[in-house]
Amino acid sequence: MTNDPNWRLPVVPGFELSSPEVKPGDYLPLWARASGAGGEDRSPTLSWSGAPAGTKSFVVTVYDPDAPTGSGYWHWAVHDIPASVTALPADAGNPDAGLLPEGAITIANESRAERFEGAGPPPGDGEHRYVFTVSALDVEHLALPAGCTPAVLGFVMRNAVIGRAQLIALSATPAEQ
Repeated sequence: MTNDPNWRLPVVPGFELSSPEVKPGDYLPLWARASGAGGEDRSPTLSWSGAPAGTKSFVVTVYDPDAPTGSGYWHWAVHDIPASVTALPADAGNPDAGLLPEGAITIANESRAERFEGAGPPPGDGEHRYVFTVSALDVEHLALPAGCTPAVLGFVMRNAVIGRAQLIALSATPAEQ
């Protein structure tokens, strides 16, 4: 059975998520890979539309359910994105670029860095899915404990999610020769 990143999440209406650089089911560009995997740790442009009425904020996450960890791997998590925002530019996951909207808060990824971490599946581990998710919430702000993880973010926001948009891309690292 393939790890389903939406398993046991509330069923909510969907809306549209797209990227000019990343098409569903395609491989991520080299620059969206981790710096340790030959990339630049740059997040792609994300645009969304059709969020449900009553949306007061958004959460953006990037998750690899295929990581050989037993619990997947969180690459990026941003909450408190204002409801008026419908896109994030390329490299918004880089805190030095200052491209996130005012009020948006990035929490630490699995590497404990508050930034987008690009794809970097272990060599020879096959294709990994990278699930880009935009969740529409019916609250403006989430009360999260300091230093919380993306998994805690998911738990805290669970009952506030009123819509979800996803884009799934792939990456793989060839076996070392």
